[in-house]
Amino acid sequence: MGDVGIGADHPIRIQSMTTTNTQDVQATADQVEQLAVAGCEIVRITAPSITDAEALGAIRVELRRRGLSVPLVADIHYTPNAAMIAAEHVEKVRVNPGNYADKKRFAVREYDDAAWQVEVARVAERFRPLVRRCRELGRALRIGTNHGSLADRIMNRFGDTPEGMVQSAIEFLDVCEEEDFRDVVFSMKASNPQVAIQAYRLLAARLEERAPGEPSYPFHVGVTEAGSGEDGRIKSAIGIGALLEDGIGDTVRVSLTEHPVKEIPVARALARRFDERPRSLPAVPDPGASFCEDPYAHARRPSLGVDGPVPLGAGAPVRAELDLGPLPAEPAALAARLSVSLAAVPNLACEGLTIDVADEQSTAAAHAFAAELRSLGVGAPLAVRGPAGIVARVEHAARRVVAADDDLSTLTADRSGALVELVLEAPLPALSAAVDAALDRAAKAGLDGVLFSVRSEFPVHAARILAARLRARGAAPPIVIRHEPGAGVADLVVAATEVGALLCDGIGDAVVLPAGSDPAGALSLAYRILQGARQRTTWTEFISCPSCGRTLFDLEEVTARIQGRTGHLEGVKIAIMGCIVNGPGEMADADFGYVGSGPGRINLYVGKELVERNVPEAEADDRLVELIREHGRWIDPPA
Repeated sequence: MGDVGIGADHPIRIQSMTTTNTQDVQATADQVEQLAVAGCEIVRITAPSITDAEALGAIRVELRRRGLSVPLVADIHYTPNAAMIAAEHVEKVRVNPGNYADKKRFAVREYDDAAWQVEVARVAERFRPLVRRCRELGRALRIGTNHGSLADRIMNRFGDTPEGMVQSAIEFLDVCEEEDFRDVVFSMKASNPQVAIQAYRLLAARLEERAPGEPSYPFHVGVTEAGSGEDGRIKSAIGIGALLEDGIGDTVRVSLTEHPVKEIPVARALARRFDERPRSLPAVPDPGASFCEDPYAHARRPSLGVDGPVPLGAGAPVRAELDLGPLPAEPAALAARLSVSLAAVPNLACEGLTIDVADEQSTAAAHAFAAELRSLGVGAPLAVRGPAGIVARVEHAARRVVAADDDLSTLTADRSGALVELVLEAPLPALSAAVDAALDRAAKAGLDGVLFSVRSEFPVHAARILAARLRARGAAPPIVIRHEPGAGVADLVVAATEVGALLCDGIGDAVVLPAGSDPAGALSLAYRILQGARQRTTWTEFISCPSCGRTLFDLEEVTARIQGRTGHLEGVKIAIMGCIVNGPGEMADADFGYVGSGPGRINLYVGKELVERNVPEAEADDRLVELIREHGRWIDPPA
């Protein structure tokens, strides 16, 4: 794309999208410049009409006048004629297979094979002129499938599934390859990170089947309608980070309901982790089983339940715990600060605390700390981590956390009922053998109800090997995901990636984050990662798009307003969409929807059913709350 290479040995590219009216050339050029200065390498601009597509030419002229050569992408929905014009002015055209030639009316119709092929041919001929023009001009094409805007034809045969998303994209690729056009980038976006991960994985597998062993097409990865604030960043990092861990992703876009410049630091933090890694991880012996039953569908890893103050594994929720590290000289002061911090988030249960012990002095401190916690009413079970001979002496511990290669015989005589967590630490190629050794040593020591965790430079891959080898051995102990501390936005991104990727794989029975100086904030982050990965729901989930030139109201302002009124509704999903493009489709993943239908007008949905049309924006917030009440989902906010 212009001077920016995608795929192969190029770094992961950072992308965003303008939110201005495309026909406002100066405002759009200003925002493109702001994005470029912030580090954005590719900028997408919506072209919903022929007039908008024509404006792209003026925008390009203005950018050149300013000395900017950042590649532009025209975003096309519904308007093939606009795509043909846009191709004259931009380096890449993005088309959505769900609405480029098909329409979405939520119509139910059975297609026999003959009728199906007729429709496929019709869509192909509608798309073919753009492919030929892009080839002539040296433009790239993005085939960008959206979970929320699959065509009725695809929905009727495949349902609202990753399979349908992939089928939709492959039909367009067939046309490109028939025309000997290869400058193609794919995207498979969804607001649900699990669905996005599954769709990208499935497309990668299908492309490999088409050309085994050959380099494939680049992927642009993202989670659409991720929302705003911490939740939007977490959800994006879960989906994008998990795919980058898989080796999938050549460009990234973090879609936030905020000014697009704010997307860039998050995208750069995600890309930097993987650009700084070796291109290939160490070769690993076959662990004997896959790390999950099906990489294209989510299912939680089966694990045995273990008893304790907070049950773990089996059907219990994934637990949220904090790691306090070594105790300070005054453990009572730490207990007091912890009590105050956790009291600030009374709706979040801290379901475990880990402390380090190393010698007799820290053992005494642990006893004093446990006593102080009890006196303050902090009931979180205590896990003690350290040498087996030391942790065995700590009373009131619900869990002993020891290195898997420690002398486990010192724990055999423990009759306190404390669980034992074995921490594996080995290079990836040696990890399966370390799992075998740990299982055998635990059995020899007579330890029942053990748990496992793993420390590694590559924690996602290490945990997958652990899960796979346990599965191969027919063992199903609970797995604890322990995240190592970091700093700032990078740590939020790393935590969401490393923890969320595993949760989306179905791996993990407890999540442990470092408490740092803000235990309440760390606990909130743990629960937000669990919610982003669709494992536990604690707050309202908002599915809100990042705004663009199609948006019919101030998305950031409206989203903040609706969040303020409804953010206390645990388990309720509310979608806030600026326009109709993905709105109705994404309603299928939301309980209630608020969609721009025209200037100052809102359509309201329950699920994907349109229940009120053209509500004045001034009345729409109140009417949304009334809808939630009418469907029995409203509770009054706490006083």
